[in-house]
Amino acid sequence: MLFLHEVHRVIGAREEAFEAAYRDQWMSILAETDDARLYCFLHHAHGTGRAYQVVTITAVRDGAAYDSLVRRVQTGDLRAWAHEVDQLRHGTVGKILVSLPWSPTADLDLASIPTGGEHQLALFMEDTAWPHDGLLDDYLDAARTHYAPSLAEGRHGGRALLELQGVFQTAFASGRRSEVILWQKVLHPERINNLVSTEIPPEYRAPGTWMHDALRVRDDWESRLLRTTSWSPQF
Repeated sequence: MLFLHEVHRVIGAREEAFEAAYRDQWMSILAETDDARLYCFLHHAHGTGRAYQVVTITAVRDGAAYDSLVRRVQTGDLRAWAHEVDQLRHGTVGKILVSLPWSPTADLDLASIPTGGEHQLALFMEDTAWPHDGLLDDYLDAARTHYAPSLAEGRHGGRALLELQGVFQTAFASGRRSEVILWQKVLHPERINNLVSTEIPPEYRAPGTWMHDALRVRDDWESRLLRTTSWSPQF
């Protein structure tokens, strides 16, 4: 399974039209075949970064299905749709991701992804990490053996703020470093205030904690707070 991750800079006055293009066309058109599905559509929450940014993730069955999707967008039945969407945004940046073998998305079934329906809004924290050069494998191993278990333990104890729902890396590294994306649902949005308004307590930065031990393999990452729409398949 491949995941097309795109960050769109939407024209502010065309935000509703952009969302409608994905809800009413992209999602339903992809549902007509077994090659791809829109996995999620999320707004970058205002006040937490650049305005009018939208993140979409499209799940694609395999490389052949991705090639077919690209051809449909460039010269086929999706070309007119792509032209219309380009009039609604300033630009977009995309990358191809793959799930880690231990990611909750590793066994994702395309047929299980909804193509309609409504639900309550949810908040996600998307962490993009750039491991130290030459330490990508060390970072992935630390995330598997340290970070993921710490979230699971906290959830069982009722203390967890986040639930890990996906771990991805770039299929082909671009730029200065390989990227790893941690896809996490915010279980208690009301507790986000404490996260951003207070210092991290010393006990959460001591040796043996993820905040401390992960510095050996990375000290560069970016967090986005993303809000689902009521129709986004993943929520």
